This record gives sequence, structure tokens and C-alpha cells, in this order.
Amino acid sequence: MSEKNLIEVQNLCKYYKTPKGALHAVENANFSIREGTTLGVVGESGCGKSTLGRTVMNLHESTSGKIFFDGEDVTHPNKAQKKTIHKNIQMIFQDPSSSLDPRKCVSDLIAEPMKVMKITRGKKETEKRVAELMDTVGLARRYAFAYPHELDGGRRQRIGIARALSVSPKFIVCDEPVSALDVSIQAQILNLLQDLQEQHGLTYMFITHNLSVVKHISHDILVMYLGCEVEKCESEELFLRPLHPYTKGLLSAIPIPSIHVDRKRIVMSGEVTSPINPKPGCRFAARCPYATEKCTQELPQVEEVLPNHFCACHHVRELNNL
Repeated sequence: MSEKNLIEVQNLCKYYKTPKGALHAVENANFSIREGTTLGVVGESGCGKSTLGRTVMNLHESTSGKIFFDGEDVTHPNKAQKKTIHKNIQMIFQDPSSSLDPRKCVSDLIAEPMKVMKITRGKKETEKRVAELMDTVGLARRYAFAYPHELDGGRRQRIGIARALSVSPKFIVCDEPVSALDVSIQAQILNLLQDLQEQHGLTYMFITHNLSVVKHISHDILVMYLGCEVEKCESEELFLRPLHPYTKGLLSAIPIPSIHVDRKRIVMSGEVTSPINPKPGCRFAARCPYATEKCTQELPQVEEVLPNHFCACHHVRELNNL
């Protein structure tokens, strides 16, 4: 595992114009991802996880901030940089059905990125590479001329993974790649992603709302709430010692398969703050039982509360006896 940062994000913001004002989808995101590791991004639906991933890989243009890939500023890439980005940064989408062209068979779907990027030369080389990729992702070669609608969700997602791998990327954004799959198939896909990371030294940003999944696959975890980073640390540290009230609420909702464990569920009541022209103050204040007047007036900054454990909360030290 390398100590080199492949991805660095500085004060990244992404706003969308709406009839009622600017929707703050991502607000001042700051993080880095070490080469060969996985950053898990978690939070409720609508917190900006997918927008963050798409903005980092330049599918959406950022409103402000900086994005660095392998030490190079790719925030507003030129033509040459775009080619490099498209080859080195790929995405595995949430819904394999809607992300695959239903008019193309499996072999054509996997070969398409290689043809666009002009990676292979000639039909024979392309067919050989497609067969190798099908073997790599565990997709039987007999499905080479099948169409997506003829396959189950797990096999369709394997096509998506093979497409992402076809251009030999360094960084892959996994946007909830297992949320649409059965539990048994989820485990197979997660194990496949981990095996591919070990074999090819891949770096992942793994976006999910499933904390059990993110614990299994991630080295570091970033917790988001309404576009803002609220907590970030190593995976084991987050589950052993969560600091932010929102993170504690999320962790308390994870089911425990035992009738002998008596754990108090933290219910987060209150109305979710609108992300359109948000008022000053903590975005979580309306749902936080510990919120004070300061929380409603001043947005807390992300600070290193414990070694390599970052949190954005005005009262984090007194709530955790630090």
C-alpha cells in the first residue's frame, strides 16, 4: 500500500441553479485518497455522495475548488488532460441495467471503451482482450453474445466492471455498485472488487449508504451530510470511536444479528434543512439534540480532533470527553 496520494481535493464545491436559488450539493470538500486504497463515502440519500464522485472525475464541472490527479491539477482539464482522465479514471454505476446499451451484446459492450480510446489494434486483439476481461471479472465466455436483458443483475454488474477495467485505469469511482443486487451477489461483487484492487493496485472511491458494506471494503471513510463533510478517519476508528452525533446515529441503525445485544437506537428527529441557499450554521443543527445557538449561526469547520480523525462539530470535545 503506497503512501502517495493519487487523488487530492481542496475546498471543492458544486452548486446547481434552481428557480428558488443555488442548490449546494457539495460544500468545501477536502480529502485525499492514497494510491491502492479505498475511500468509502457514506451518508443518507441526497447528501451529495454521487455528485461528489462525478465532480471528482469531471463528469460534472465543479463550481469552485481544486482537484488533483497524481499531482496534476485537473479541475478544468484541457483536451490532452481529458484524454488522460478518461483513460485513468473510470466509474462503475449503481444500476447496471440503465448504464449498459441494451442494443449491444456483452463482447461489444466491453470492447467499446477500448475502441474509443484506441487501446487495441485489430479485431483479433480486441476479442482476445475481451475474453481476458470476462475471465478476470468471472463472467463465463458463453455469455459473449448475450444481451444485458438476458442476464441477471450480478452478471450485468460484472459487465460494468469489465468495461471500467478495459482501459486499465488507476482510479475507479464505485457509485453504489451493489445496492441494486441481492445480498449473496453483493458479497461476490465486493470480493471481486477487493481482488482486483490487490492484483492491479487500483484506487477506489466507494459510494454507498450501507455502513456494513463500507466497513468491509474501505480503508478510510468520509461521512457526508447535506453536501458537507462531517467526519473522516480510518474505517476501524470510525466504528470503534465515532465522534459526530450524525455518525453515531447512522451507526446505531446498523442491525445486530443477536437478541442478546441491547443497544440503544439513536433516533434523528427534526426536519431536514433545505440545501437551496442554506442559512449560516451547521446543516445538522435542526436534527441534533445537542445543538446550541452557536450551531445555528456558525458553520463548524473540519478539524483534526484526534490523530488522523477529523470532525466538524462545535461541541465534539465536550460530547466525547476529549
